[in-house]
Amino acid sequence: MKKINIVAAICAILFSIVYLQCKKGKPADPRGSAYAGSTACIKCHNDIYKSYLHTAHYIASLPASSETVHGSFSADSNAYAFNSEQKIVMEKRDSGLFQAYYLNGKVKESHRFDIVMGAIKGESYLFWKGNGLNQLPISYYTKQSKWVLSPRFIPGYINFNRTITSRCLECHASYIANSADAEQKLNAAPQFDKNSLVYSVDCERCHGPGAQHVDFQTNNPNIKTAKFIASFSSLPRVRRMEVCGVCHSGNKAEMLRPTFGFKPGDTLANFELPGYIGTIDNSHLDVHGNQLQLLESSKCFINSKMDCATCHDTHQDQRGNTALFTQKCLNCHSTTNHNYCKLANTLNAGVIKSNCIQCHMPALASSAIVSPTVDKTSFADILVHTHHITFYPDEVKKILAMPAK
Repeated sequence: MKKINIVAAICAILFSIVYLQCKKGKPADPRGSAYAGSTACIKCHNDIYKSYLHTAHYIASLPASSETVHGSFSADSNAYAFNSEQKIVMEKRDSGLFQAYYLNGKVKESHRFDIVMGAIKGESYLFWKGNGLNQLPISYYTKQSKWVLSPRFIPGYINFNRTITSRCLECHASYIANSADAEQKLNAAPQFDKNSLVYSVDCERCHGPGAQHVDFQTNNPNIKTAKFIASFSSLPRVRRMEVCGVCHSGNKAEMLRPTFGFKPGDTLANFELPGYIGTIDNSHLDVHGNQLQLLESSKCFINSKMDCATCHDTHQDQRGNTALFTQKCLNCHSTTNHNYCKLANTLNAGVIKSNCIQCHMPALASSAIVSPTVDKTSFADILVHTHHITFYPDEVKKILAMPAK
């Protein structure tokens, strides 16, 4: 009887814990009780949240599915052939989507699409290998709507063993913990806790832990001033820049500790050593590259109070909106303030106003992100806008060569 009572008491305690969690209406966040999870933001910030779902930050990482993997699985376009004997075929199976390696018509190895990384210029894919993550050898190039060899993979060499480190996930996800079951050995493949993965670059990754904020605002709906959440605009400019710099200041830095712990107001130097010092390098442009340093080296930045948010609203999908970004330039560089363009007497005002970005922040070919094209003989240029704002003569020539309208 005593044993039955003990069991009953334990069950009652467990039931109470589950009940209280359900009553709160929010599951435990893998990052700890200080975090509410992005869906907790919907109640008060529904429009912003809906818009955020279309941004590059949201689609930085997602679970792989037929909705998030955009390459074709049709029989006429689902294969990447290395030669007449070897190919990788993208296959839909009952248990998911797979990349299968065929040698002389026989399957030698296959792995499932588990995680999609990115979806703007292209998608790359990860698969779980035990508690480790590896990159699949075939990616999807959006511009050509083609399956291509994943960046940094060697043509003709079939490789399913490229491991993914925490550093990759620090920019493509919001959190993942190391596996508690596996010893993290030097030079060994990192081991993760699968259940701790928080996909996307979410609200709290940029705004900081929000559980206390959510609880306060929910219980005090008449108080419209945000409490217990970092105000981006209230931070000094250097701290605002470093929020973006966590992922956009280069991947050459020596890491001191994981940036998952970085919060608005923190100093980036406490997490990593500088990766780019004293150079303006446009040859390795990359969304995770040295864009922060390129902007900070620009006269526009040096002679103003601008920061990343002056031009970018990270809650909105602004990709390819040249008119929007041109207007950002004209907010400061207007004809009423000064002679805003050296070509003012050469081109008509309409052409100038529509091409500020193309001349002064052009999309340049990057040697940092390359994938072999379908014919395997050349590389597909992936264009990335530089954030070093200056005068690019070669780009100006292209504008001058445009036919008059």
